[in-house]
Amino acid sequence: MEVSFRNTEFDVNLSILFTELPLLARPAAAAAAGFTEVELWWPWPDDPEPPEAELAALRDALAAAGTRLIALNFYAGRLPGPDRGALSVPGEESARFRANVDVAAGFAASVGCRALNALYGNRVDGVAPGVQDALALENLAYAARAADRVGAILLIEALNAVESPGYPLTDVASAVEVVDKVDAATGLGNARLLLDLYHVAMGGADVREVVDRYAGRAGHVQIADVPGRGAPGTGALDFATLLPRLREAGYDGPVGLEYRAEGPGANAFGWLAGR
Repeated sequence: MEVSFRNTEFDVNLSILFTELPLLARPAAAAAAGFTEVELWWPWPDDPEPPEAELAALRDALAAAGTRLIALNFYAGRLPGPDRGALSVPGEESARFRANVDVAAGFAASVGCRALNALYGNRVDGVAPGVQDALALENLAYAARAADRVGAILLIEALNAVESPGYPLTDVASAVEVVDKVDAATGLGNARLLLDLYHVAMGGADVREVVDRYAGRAGHVQIADVPGRGAPGTGALDFATLLPRLREAGYDGPVGLEYRAEGPGANAFGWLAGR
């Protein structure tokens, strides 16, 4: 596969790769594999407000490895698992999201992370979609303001309806619509699209068309092949043309590797050899 990017233009998601290792060992493993930038889902899925000692330990592990955290999810419930975010879920989950916002933003500031991803959350039986959407906008605006205080952007992601049928943002246009609503509510202009090409393809959209139309709106991009969510080259997506196309369409940031690998994470990057 001829890919025009260098290793240093990718970051590795430590919540899906190197998971055979304890969390605190993963930054060093990523560095040993040639990466200087990493990203994470919220590392404590059951705790939106972990003890400071746990935050400090992760901060130290990132620093010791020489890796920079470039994207971090806010608390999103059980991920991986049945949840797809908490911010639009009334009651305890929404409260847990709000409690996490300043914690996540503060941690991001302490490690130089400049992108915070807020997963929208599934629809809830018995709750009107409009009620959830109003709560979501309130919480997203709250998160955008917290992100802005630490010099970060807020990311909003579309997932695919095949794997996330209860998630309302299942196409990129819907996610961009929410981005625009958040910016209108805050006046900050720091909301951006998280463009995940795996979810685009799994949703049945023309990936090239979506890239051409929306890459310029993206604050971060993630990739995995389809089907199977494996490494590039294991499925049907033509990353040899898609990756340069991102640049041509206006995206100039790193590309997050958010795929599953067979065997230890260190063996997951053969497709990058020589790039």
